[in-house]
Amino acid sequence: MNKIIQLIWVVVRPFYRISVRLFRPITLGCRALVFDEAGRVLLVRHSYTPGWYFPGGGVSPGETSLTGIRRELDEEAGVLLKAEPRLLGLYANFMEFRSDHVAFYLVEAGQYDLVERKSFEIAEYGFFALDALPEGVTRATHARLDEFRQGAPAPALW
Repeated sequence: MNKIIQLIWVVVRPFYRISVRLFRPITLGCRALVFDEAGRVLLVRHSYTPGWYFPGGGVSPGETSLTGIRRELDEEAGVLLKAEPRLLGLYANFMEFRSDHVAFYLVEAGQYDLVERKSFEIAEYGFFALDALPEGVTRATHARLDEFRQGAPAPALW
């Protein structure tokens, strides 16, 4: 099934990118650094692209970034927020689109309930110790983790 989704995404992606450029000149995404009670971090692996990422995605029209992260956490990993996450930074991300921005939130243990989720979009998800991350963690994910551990301010670019 994952190969079919990947093939569909390869075909659809160029048209998606064109439509976003035409109809959504500024895009907003959201991601979250979610910790469990053991201090492990939540990462997701999508079915359509390689690598491990923080959970999150695009903020839909009519949503705030907070509403978007609540929805994305629920859809991707069954994280049901009980408390407001803390905004760690707002980043520009020009890898996909010239005017893309990412709101990055912190969700600490105790701020959520966890339910099992199955999704065609997410191949797998899990909590990982910071010193035992899975192979394939993206460069940006590593960078955000390093900044958080060092207490560094959010840079301008994702």
